[in-house]
Amino acid sequence: MKLRLSEEDARFRDEMREFFTTQVPERLRAKVRARQELTRDDVVESQQVLNAAGLAVPGWPVEWGGRDWTQLQRHLWHEEMQLAAVPQPLPFNASMIGPVLATFASQEMKERFLPATANLDIWWSQGFSEPDAGSDLASLRTAAVREGDEYVVNGQKTWTTLGQYGDWIFTLVRTDPTVKKQTGISMLLIDMTSPGLTVRPIELIDGGFEVNEVFFEDVRVPAENLVGEENKGWTYAKFLLGNERVGIASVGSSKRALAQAKELAGDRLASDPILATRVAELENELLALELTVLRVAGHSEGGKPHPASSVLKLRGSELNQAVTELVVDLAGPWSLASGAGDGSAAPEWARVATPTYLNTRKVTIYGGSNEVQRQIISGTILGL
Repeated sequence: MKLRLSEEDARFRDEMREFFTTQVPERLRAKVRARQELTRDDVVESQQVLNAAGLAVPGWPVEWGGRDWTQLQRHLWHEEMQLAAVPQPLPFNASMIGPVLATFASQEMKERFLPATANLDIWWSQGFSEPDAGSDLASLRTAAVREGDEYVVNGQKTWTTLGQYGDWIFTLVRTDPTVKKQTGISMLLIDMTSPGLTVRPIELIDGGFEVNEVFFEDVRVPAENLVGEENKGWTYAKFLLGNERVGIASVGSSKRALAQAKELAGDRLASDPILATRVAELENELLALELTVLRVAGHSEGGKPHPASSVLKLRGSELNQAVTELVVDLAGPWSLASGAGDGSAAPEWARVATPTYLNTRKVTIYGGSNEVQRQIISGTILGL
C-alpha cells in the first residue's frame, strides 16, 4: 500500500526532496546517516540554511516565518527532511517554545524572541522535569516569588537535553503554592547566563553527556519574561507537550534507519525467513503509523493539540526502538565494539549500533512517558 498524492502534492514533495538533498551540506547529512554526534555549530548551520529558505518553522504563523501549507504538505516536508538525513530544526525552538510564544505571548515578546528562535540565534533549553516531578510534571517544586519587577527563582530541573548549549531556558515554576498544583504554575523565560544558574552534565548509559541538571539559586528574572499570564503555565505546557509528541513519531527517520538495516542485512533477508518477517512487520507498522500521522498531525481546536498525538508518541517511540534493536542484532558480536577507535576491525555502523540503541531507550520516557500516554488515550480517546 502506498500513499497516493495529487500532482500538486507530488511536485511539492519533489521540491522538498531536491532542496534537502542539494542545499543542505552533505557533510552534515553524512553525520546524521552515520549516527555521529552533531556539534552545536552543525545544528545551527543546518537550521539557518533551512530558515533562509523559509523551511525551518513552517508550522508557525506566516507573519513569524511559517508557511500556509496543508497538513499533508507539512507531513511531506517533515518526512523528506528525515529521509534525506537533514538535521532537524532544534525541537526546543521550532516545535516547543516557538509555537507557545506565537500563540500566547505578548506582541512585544513575540518581536523580541520569535525571529531569533526561528534562526537559532537563541538556543533554547527546556526546564520542565525535576528530580521528583517527571511524568507527574504538575508536582514541580521550583518556586518563583515575585519581588517588585522581578521573580526570584529557586529550585532544580533535570534531564535538560543539550542544556550545555543553551542560551535561554523556558521554565515551569510554581508561583502560587496555595492552590491545586496545576493551577499555580507559570512559565518564565530565563537567561542561562543569569547569576545563580548552574548547569551540571549527567552521563548517560550510552556514555554520552546529552542531558543535564540545572540549578536555580536566587536567580532574578525580569517580570517581563513571564509568558502569558501568571498561573496559566500548565495550559501552555500541555499545548507544548502536544506539539512535542507529534514530532516524536519520527516516521521518516525510522523509515530511513530501516532501509539502512535492510542494506546491512543483504543476502540474509533471502536466507533467513525469521529476519525477513521481522523486517516486513516493521515496514507495515511504520506505514500504519504514517497514515495515522496524516490524520492527526497539526489538527487542533481552540489552541489545544489533538489528543491522538499521544498515539503517535506511543507507537512512534516503540518503533524507533524496534529499528535500533534490529541493527544491534544485525551487528551480532560486533555490537560489543562500542567506543572502539578507527583502527578497529568492526565496521563503523556496528560500533555505534549499541550506543544508538541505548540512547533510544529515552524516547518512551520523554515528552510524557508511554505509561502516561496510555492513560491519556484511555481517558480522552476511548472514554474509559
